[in-house]
Amino acid sequence: MRIAIDTDRCIGAGQCALTAPGVFTQDDDGFSALLPGREDGAGDPLAREAARACPVQAIAVTDDR
Repeated sequence: MRIAIDTDRCIGAGQCALTAPGVFTQDDDGFSALLPGREDGAGDPLAREAARACPVQAIAVTDDR
């Protein structure tokens, strides 16, 4: 899987970091960011749930197939 964050759309709600703290964090300005090396979700089953939890759909999760 691949995870992408639309930084122009992100409002910094933090739902991604709360839902999947092993994949997402918030930068110094409070906006969503991926933890280093977690662009593929690191096998965390909560990565997709975090994308669904985003109130502005700023996170895209795609399969690598």
